[in-house]
Amino acid sequence: MARDRSPAGPPAWSRHPGQAGTFEDGAHWTHLALFTLFVRDYDEAVAFYAGSLGLDLLEDRLMDDGERWVTVRPRGARETALLLARARTPEQEALVGGQTGLVFSTADLVHDHERMTAAGIVFEGTPRREPYGTVALFSDLYGNRWELLQPNVSPVHGRPLP
Repeated sequence: MARDRSPAGPPAWSRHPGQAGTFEDGAHWTHLALFTLFVRDYDEAVAFYAGSLGLDLLEDRLMDDGERWVTVRPRGARETALLLARARTPEQEALVGGQTGLVFSTADLVHDHERMTAAGIVFEGTPRREPYGTVALFSDLYGNRWELLQPNVSPVHGRPLP
C-alpha cells in the first residue's frame, strides 16, 4: 500500500506540536509509549503496581467490551508507561508471570530499595554493582522478574553520572 506523500503533509489530526521532523523512511516516532504487561486481574495488579510499587495510576477506564484500559508509570516519568492488560487467551495467560528483562531506572537505588522493601517487595539478594550500574532484582505479584537499576551513565545524555 502506497503512503500518501502529498505536499499537504499528514492530516491535521496526526500532527503533534513541537515534533522535530521525520526519519529517513518518513516515520514520526518520538518514543516508546506503552509496554503491555499481561495480568490475571485488574484490581490486584493496580493494588500491586500503584500501591506496593508506588507507580502513578494514569488511567483506569472501562471500555465498551467490558475490559479496562489501565496504565501506570513511575512518578515523574514522562515517556513509557505500562499497560496492564488482563490475559484473555491461553497464549496471553501463558505470558502472565513469565515476562523477564523488565527494568525500572532510578536515580537513588538505596532509597527506592528501602521504600519498596518496607512496602513488602521481596528482593533477590542484595543490590550489586555491575559495569553499567547498581542493580537489585525482584519479582512482582505474578512472578515477572524486574530489575531496579541505578545506571552509571545518563540514559538521556550518555555521560557518566555524578
